[in-house]
Amino acid sequence: MTGKLGSSMGLLNASQLALRAARCYLSPFSTSKSWVSTKASLLGDKNIILMGPPGAGKTTVGRIVAHRLGLPAIDIDDNVLETTWKMPVAAKLAAVGGERFLEEEGQALCNFYASGCVISLTGSNPLHSAAMQHIKESGLVVYLDVDSEDIIQRLARMKVDRIVGQETGASMREILRFRKQFYEKWLDVRVLCGTGDTVEEVVEKVLTAVGRYQNHASETYVSTRSDSMESSNQKTYFSGVVVEGLATDGGLYVPKNGFPNIEAREWLRLAGMSYPERALVLLEKCIHPLDISALDLRTMIFKAYGSNFTSEAVAPVKHLIHSQYVQELFHGPTASFKDLALQLMPQLFAYCLPPMCNFLILVATSGDTGSAVLSGFSRLSGADRHRTGVLVFFPEEGVSEIQKLQMTSFQEGNSRAVSVLSDFDFCQRAIKRMFGESGLTGHLAVEYGTVLSTANSINWARLLPQVVYHSSAYLDLCRDGVIRFGEPIDVCIPTGNFGNAMSAVYAKQMGIPIRKVICASNHNRIITDFITTGKYDLRGRPLMLSHSPAIDILKSSNLERFIYHVSDGDSRLVKELFIHLDRQQHFQVPEPLFGRIQQEVLAGWCSEDDCLATIQSVHSQTGYVMDTHTAVAKVVADRLQDGSCPVVLSSTAHYGKFAPAVFKALQIQNIPEDPVEQLKNLELTVSRPETHRDMIKCLKDSGRRGHTVCQAEYNVLVEEVDRMIQDSFLKVM
Repeated sequence: MTGKLGSSMGLLNASQLALRAARCYLSPFSTSKSWVSTKASLLGDKNIILMGPPGAGKTTVGRIVAHRLGLPAIDIDDNVLETTWKMPVAAKLAAVGGERFLEEEGQALCNFYASGCVISLTGSNPLHSAAMQHIKESGLVVYLDVDSEDIIQRLARMKVDRIVGQETGASMREILRFRKQFYEKWLDVRVLCGTGDTVEEVVEKVLTAVGRYQNHASETYVSTRSDSMESSNQKTYFSGVVVEGLATDGGLYVPKNGFPNIEAREWLRLAGMSYPERALVLLEKCIHPLDISALDLRTMIFKAYGSNFTSEAVAPVKHLIHSQYVQELFHGPTASFKDLALQLMPQLFAYCLPPMCNFLILVATSGDTGSAVLSGFSRLSGADRHRTGVLVFFPEEGVSEIQKLQMTSFQEGNSRAVSVLSDFDFCQRAIKRMFGESGLTGHLAVEYGTVLSTANSINWARLLPQVVYHSSAYLDLCRDGVIRFGEPIDVCIPTGNFGNAMSAVYAKQMGIPIRKVICASNHNRIITDFITTGKYDLRGRPLMLSHSPAIDILKSSNLERFIYHVSDGDSRLVKELFIHLDRQQHFQVPEPLFGRIQQEVLAGWCSEDDCLATIQSVHSQTGYVMDTHTAVAKVVADRLQDGSCPVVLSSTAHYGKFAPAVFKALQIQNIPEDPVEQLKNLELTVSRPETHRDMIKCLKDSGRRGHTVCQAEYNVLVEEVDRMIQDSFLKVM
């Protein structure tokens, strides 16, 4: 082993070598271990602390960042360890061995003090907790997240074949993988370095990341109905958006400055990562670290996408036929795509809750959302669970029997599902009305100390995690060699409330090359009619039940976000259109806007017969069984997608949730009445995808419990809210 341990000399070119000569020089004969800058940095007197593995470029990047900011540069190896020990770092390691080295290195860092400087840590500093706690208190820790293969190549060029903590028999790749957990434990902000990034590009990323951290006020949210000039004095941050759910003016929250755009080299880094790792990086870019710290966000994400999913890939993409692929979004505990958001959203919600209040989550569902919300919130623990209640309203005749059993199995503690003798639109309309009545919300707050919120996709924390799986589908195709990054795909999404489709639009905004978002409707086809005509018309339009109940919706809430998006944030137009819809039951978008809508999305619809016929034909050709919603997407994709690029069908639920319809499609006779027996019979016929274990367990445990059934009257639903609050929060122990 030669040279400085973990040096980044392998990154230097001639111009950067010259820059080193002009760096801030600290005398090796100085006995002081304290450095104080006389200049104010971006962070005042706080340090900028660069962290990462050996070979990440911390020393080089640190000196250039310091030069750009006019601040002292301190390299822990050169300026602290070697001056303290009076010997090279490599010699110290050879003399005392790895374990003793880590302790002495940590102690040296504990005795080090600096203010307003750019500090480059050693690659092994993060392995010493006390040292990192000490240094983290002095400033902002910036993690240079460099791909392990790049690190290995750089260290090989530098003739470094071992690093601290690498035991005999352990490969460099293994020790780098082991160390990553420590870097992610201590980071404040991540700088994701793409393969081939130059030193100058990494420096720019560091400066951008530090600037973003400092400028929390730039990452605020606005209502789709509020003019930005009108609301300029009132800033709403991520935590407020999560807890409030719906904006006070009836609009939906969106990020004021849109989504961050991610460059191709960073996307390629994500292609080699697991689903939780992809989610962590993407959500770090969308949630300011002062709203949720990087460490807390990591804890939530790895809990959300862990052993509770039956597939290690979480949302795998599988080839179906020709240029069609299926993204299976049903491997979560309730076997629907809602789990991808609702295993994470309750944790975000609990984290953002202000103290001293109880919160009641109101949910309207057309089937899958209800059980997913109940499942997600049931995983909270301690005080978070005790002061959070969930009340789900669903149409008594508008969901499958299995969906109903899943929801009504949650009837204990602060969770309850109540059916309504109406449709989803009535349930959703009633909840939005409750939020809009200040007399009601004020009464609940004063009398019961309870605040209302929602976990429907109108809540930003519900929609945001869905952006991850659309991005992940594209990255899987890149990883598997189906496409090269930059080549387009289409996505076809069965949609009624437009939330799933909207999250695909946002993935495109972040840089995923989605050519067209294809919206697939069943015979209710409200989305299809709007996208093909520019007219949204509810007049005289009854909701018709179907084999695909999750998209049996006529009033699509997230369409409001879409119109805001394609109109470049014209909140006055959005407000005018949706107030007109509330009052007159219809609206028509202006012609120029209609043209932009058709550039962004396509739409088609599917009859009940075509839905079942497609399930049968796909099974006979491939052995694969689709649920009724995925079949709707397949029919529409066959009609509208030209085959010139791959198309990913969003498979939003496991077929077992709609067993009677699948039996009918596969022409299987003598269907048993019991849902558990239905699933057992299907398993004898169907080889893939296999029946979801958690769904079977839930059905076995639930039996046929009774549940409350309400008349379709607004005041009756309000009474259920009142009763739920009293049962959940006012019981005398």
